[in-house]
Amino acid sequence: MRSQIISIVFLSTLFLGSVLFQTGCATTGNQRSAKTRTTMKAVEQDYIQTIKQVDATNKSLEVLVDTNKSDKKKAFEKYSSNVNKMKNLEKRLFEHADKMGTQQKNYFEEWRMQGNTYTNPQIQALSEQRRADLSAVFAQIAEASVGVNGSLKAYMSDIGQIRTYLSTDLTPKGIESITPTSQQAIMDGNHLKDAVNPVLAAIGNARDELAQGDNK
Repeated sequence: MRSQIISIVFLSTLFLGSVLFQTGCATTGNQRSAKTRTTMKAVEQDYIQTIKQVDATNKSLEVLVDTNKSDKKKAFEKYSSNVNKMKNLEKRLFEHADKMGTQQKNYFEEWRMQGNTYTNPQIQALSEQRRADLSAVFAQIAEASVGVNGSLKAYMSDIGQIRTYLSTDLTPKGIESITPTSQQAIMDGNHLKDAVNPVLAAIGNARDELAQGDNK
């Protein structure tokens, strides 16, 4: 008797959970869309701030290795501060990007499951086509981000190692020896900025698509 009661309670719980899940899917689609769009906006702003910080970091590195500048200790402190700011931006960017990826996955999975509930084949086909089109738009973000992620990590590694090197040898000879590497890092930073532009464009397109979907 006890096992029968447990079985009934268990089955009832499963049924209730199923009903709540289906109800949630029907009412939270726009909410998930809005949350995803908000996170994309955060990622977009992170990239914009990263571009600005690359400029600041490169500028401070140029001053540091400039032989005409005499106060190397002050220049090093400024450069070190900018490296720290870059590290904080990198961490925040990747955290927001991971969150955005998870939200996108959940959003499309919910859409897929909701699409399976249509009994009208034409409506189901329209839902699948719209989901496929939007998935392709989101895929452009991932494609554009591949090169940026690698470039950002390489740039962060270079500016960090340059700081470590100069923290123990801030002599004229030390600065002279690291100058070619510093100049290459500055060029890599400029290339990183160029690589960010396609990502910003892709994120903007995806946000526009979601905004249009919310109005339908």
